[in-house]
Amino acid sequence: MDDTFLLGSPTAVRLFEDVARHQPIIDYHCHLSPKEIYENRPYRNLTEVWLGGDHYKWRLMRAAGVDERYVTGDADDYEKFAAFARILPLAIGNPVHHWSHLELRRFFGVEEPICEANARAIWDKVNAKLAGEGFRPRDFIVKSNVKVVCTTDDPADSLEYHRKLREDASFPVKVLPSFRPDKGLEIARPAFRDWVANLAAAAGHRIADYDDLLAALASRIRFFHEIGGRISDHALDEVPYADTSHEAAAAVFAKAMRGESVSKEEEYRYKTQTLLFLAEQYAAHGWAMQLHIHAHRNNRSRMFAKLGPDTGYDSINDLPIAYPLVRLLDLFDRENALPKTILYSLNPADYPVVATVAGSFQGGVPGKIQFGAAWWFNDTKEGMIAQMKMLADVGLLGRFVGMLTDSRSFLSYTRHEYFRRILCDLIGGWVENGEYPADGEMLADLVRKICYENAREYFAFD
Repeated sequence: MDDTFLLGSPTAVRLFEDVARHQPIIDYHCHLSPKEIYENRPYRNLTEVWLGGDHYKWRLMRAAGVDERYVTGDADDYEKFAAFARILPLAIGNPVHHWSHLELRRFFGVEEPICEANARAIWDKVNAKLAGEGFRPRDFIVKSNVKVVCTTDDPADSLEYHRKLREDASFPVKVLPSFRPDKGLEIARPAFRDWVANLAAAAGHRIADYDDLLAALASRIRFFHEIGGRISDHALDEVPYADTSHEAAAAVFAKAMRGESVSKEEEYRYKTQTLLFLAEQYAAHGWAMQLHIHAHRNNRSRMFAKLGPDTGYDSINDLPIAYPLVRLLDLFDRENALPKTILYSLNPADYPVVATVAGSFQGGVPGKIQFGAAWWFNDTKEGMIAQMKMLADVGLLGRFVGMLTDSRSFLSYTRHEYFRRILCDLIGGWVENGEYPADGEMLADLVRKICYENAREYFAFD
């Protein structure tokens, strides 16, 4: 993992060293805590900053047979770190092997390969640095040359810490909320009515019917916009579409609020109409809408009951996507309510569909419909290459808004370096093969755009 790591040609090396390495970062989708950023508390040790909440690492530990006590259980922090260090050499070809080394190298100066033999030495070295100055959440963000961080926030959230950060002149990075109304769409789930009550409290008015719900959502969108939010996010584990109307959705909402069960068809009617309303709001405010499609979540019910969501028990879904996605986007378009949209699928088999569907709805705004970055299980060397090649095959790679972290870890900004090395290697290979002009100025402009400038222009953060 020297300076030419992942860079397989002289052109790739030049593009990375001269251009990509120096570009700022817009992290337009992550799961960082604004509270942690605001409070900026020091970390106890390496396990807290590096393994806590990182389900990518947890999955590898379980695959190696590590007892859950050393993953999410009550083992002490050094034992957990040592268990991970012991199994990491087995992860050849896995991006976590690369990420782990990049994280410790870039932030803590740990150059040696991570393994059981040197676990104690690495532990002591990193912990000594964490005990000093310059290794808190804000430090990791600033050192990574991050300009904007977009967290993931429920419509009922007070955005207390976003407001505090907005008023904190000592921190030069914008920390902005992203509007994620998933709980308001999942009308068939038991927690739906409780969420509606929370939304009503946040909006400051009673929600008695569907019109009240929409008014509350519109009010919260305005609130997010005032705080600086310019992005929404939706987890569409299955893409919903049904022919519907405002009246049909209102009837389904009333039924759910009475505590009655909702059929799949009724659920789709409600979701389709509510998504149309939200899309209209996003378009009116100039927001970008993100659709994260085809995750199969919480597969292992016993562990879900014990640990809750986002603990490493999810996988890829394989439901139909072309028909409902086209119908949904076409509905938005017919109503002049199609906002800037980023389409992600967790299933790489969907890539040709997503890329070509995106191309069907372009126009007006450069790169308006984005084929989103390789996501989650595809956030690998081969996954990134596959996503970018598919985009290049049928669209404009030069309009791509680039990488995001999608992470809960403040050390994950090295994933942008990982992506940029892979990007430069891909472009460099095309140039070396004679498939693109070896024009230094044109190439530099292309790399700058994909790494930073396209995102800055697309999201238009104030």
